[in-house]
Amino acid sequence: AVKPIPTTPIEGQKTGTSGLRKKAKEFSSGNYLANWVQSLFMALPQEELQGSEMVLGGDGRWFNKEASQIILKLAAGNGVKKMYVGQNGYLCTPAASAVIRARKAYGGFIMSASHNPGGPEEDWGIKFNSSAGEPAPEKITDKIYGFTQSVSELQMADIPDVDLSKVGVTKFGDFEVEVVSPTEDYMKLLKEVFDFDLISKLLKRKDFSMQFDAMHAITGAYAKPILVDALGAPASSCVNDTPMEDFNKGHPDPNLTYAEELVKVMFSENAPDFGAASDGDGDRNMILGNNFFVTPSDSVAIIAANAQECIPYFKSGLKGVARSMPTAAALDRVAQKLNVECFETPTGWKYFGNLMDAEKCSVCGEESFGTGSDHIREKDGPWAVLAWLSILAKRNENVPEGGKLVGVKEITEAHWKTYGRNFFSRYDYEGCESDPCNKMVESLREKASKAKKGDKYGAYELDYADDFEYTDPIDGSVASKQG
Repeated sequence: AVKPIPTTPIEGQKTGTSGLRKKAKEFSSGNYLANWVQSLFMALPQEELQGSEMVLGGDGRWFNKEASQIILKLAAGNGVKKMYVGQNGYLCTPAASAVIRARKAYGGFIMSASHNPGGPEEDWGIKFNSSAGEPAPEKITDKIYGFTQSVSELQMADIPDVDLSKVGVTKFGDFEVEVVSPTEDYMKLLKEVFDFDLISKLLKRKDFSMQFDAMHAITGAYAKPILVDALGAPASSCVNDTPMEDFNKGHPDPNLTYAEELVKVMFSENAPDFGAASDGDGDRNMILGNNFFVTPSDSVAIIAANAQECIPYFKSGLKGVARSMPTAAALDRVAQKLNVECFETPTGWKYFGNLMDAEKCSVCGEESFGTGSDHIREKDGPWAVLAWLSILAKRNENVPEGGKLVGVKEITEAHWKTYGRNFFSRYDYEGCESDPCNKMVESLREKASKAKKGDKYGAYELDYADDFEYTDPIDGSVASKQG
């Protein structure tokens, strides 16, 4: 039975394509989450929603367990027929996209605030992905926000909590919850993309070592099944691989600052040959070699340049490539040589999703440590790690054990020799007041509008400066003031 519960609108539930992110304390109080979820169900076309199947999972952060039960009750109360839920509420973001696509679900909920810290005093987030496995478009997120301003009743099914710790099916009348393995569908897809035998030969070599740091986040649930059980890496290759609700009080962002533990190991005297880390929800990655760091801009370019030869999924070549505007143009040079189109987009995976759906993009990336391909519609941390291991495995296929291995550094330097080297710098400013930041951006806009080709800045000469605007070649939508 459905038990309508009266509610009143809550301010500030404006939703973007990355969903809604707030402090966990706010989300876990009163009807904050329930209002948003009910508004989402009201925003979806009712004829499509009734009798639909959906997916639910997240990054294991604090409040996900309680949130899962609220979402299941509201799904049942709003006419959803079946929910697939990752065991223990676990699904990394790329796996959620894979499950939505594999099960041909109508869409799915991802409970995550990505690489932001977790815990009662930290961040929480939720987003909805559509049937292609990609984040909901603005026309849906705008509608959700509209309903959050008028929602007055929660359609809550009167059902008990579901045990999410055991794989299996639970039925409540016409409503069904199937708890699924968080790794199964995703692993099946990865085996279709990569040559697991080739990678396995590399990982089993006595003269090759690696370290994968899950940063106490969700990829900890995937590291052992993929790297150890399926590919044969030693168990010691995976560190910090038990997901924790507060990420062990860390900041699960795989960069040189926050993945400091891995960086120290990889820049030590007896460093492993390969190092990698992933973030809170598993969609970002960082790649390191022995005393060597690969920038995200170089990483996507190197993957694209080697994809056809090293990764079976791309054996027929790439359809095209894409990068976000702030990402250095290393990928453009690869595209030129491969004779495929390179798209420059605003930051946001939805822009890549449109290109992929139109079969115009195979590999894409952002300088914020996100890389992926058209096997799903989200950026994918473990995929990037396996892509690099595939390249290393191919390059060392004929190197006898004990011979000189071709490492991450050699592969990157060979790439620079062929394509030239692109530089860029990224600076992160966190916890800043927004007003002075907006003023700074306005000042930059003004300077860019007056700048002209040939202007001198110390030893540098300006080619061009602009405020990036993007017209989507697929749907014609325009995104302006993009930086």
